Amino acid sequence: MIRGMPRVSLARAVGLTAKRALDIAAAVAVGLVTAPLLCLIALAVRWTSPGPAIFWQPRVGKGSRVFILCKFRTMTDARGPDGRLLLDRDRLTAVGRFLRKTSLDELPQLWNVLRGELSLVGPRPLPIHYYPYFTDRERLRHGVKPGITGWAQVNGRNEASWDRRLAADVWYAENWSFALDLRILLATVAAVLQRRGVVVDPRSTMLNLDEERRGRETAARPDQGNGRTRCLT
Repeated sequence: MIRGMPRVSLARAVGLTAKRALDIAAAVAVGLVTAPLLCLIALAVRWTSPGPAIFWQPRVGKGSRVFILCKFRTMTDARGPDGRLLLDRDRLTAVGRFLRKTSLDELPQLWNVLRGELSLVGPRPLPIHYYPYFTDRERLRHGVKPGITGWAQVNGRNEASWDRRLAADVWYAENWSFALDLRILLATVAAVLQRRGVVVDPRSTMLNLDEERRGRETAARPDQGNGRTRCLT
């Protein structure tokens, strides 16, 4: 132990180093093993519906910084007579339903893991337009790197309410340890194999966060440059 360095800080530094090493090793290994499957999925998505195979969307990450998340596309951009996008259940493709049920739509996020924007384990990164509806305490979830799976996902996944999911994210951020990450990874493997807590169309069981909390006043948004929040006028 280095003289003068707090034991907790050293332990956390070692844990974070191990976390990043595991992220890189797993992303490379899984990416190589599943490369043929990734190609087949991409072809299936392209051939069965118009549009690109990969869906790109800005999400809020650690420090409230914005990054671009990638997933396999599971929906079309079909719109109604008024020009608005149809509901998710009406835009989901047959291939998309299968990908969501098996969680295979998440595989392209290994690229985000390699880039260091995402970890294997952490709070799920949410769309930018959700950010104003977080409470100050819920924004503590952005104190750690987001992940492909997390404490909320192994404790209810899409079946949990927003309050429960966000509370679970904050608990994880405040109680993080490398051992906890390993525990979550093992629980995730079991949940995926059993397809436990999977909801193909989340809006069939709960509202989007911005719809549920639309009346809440807020004065902050994520910043796309330095990760700080800025006041809205």
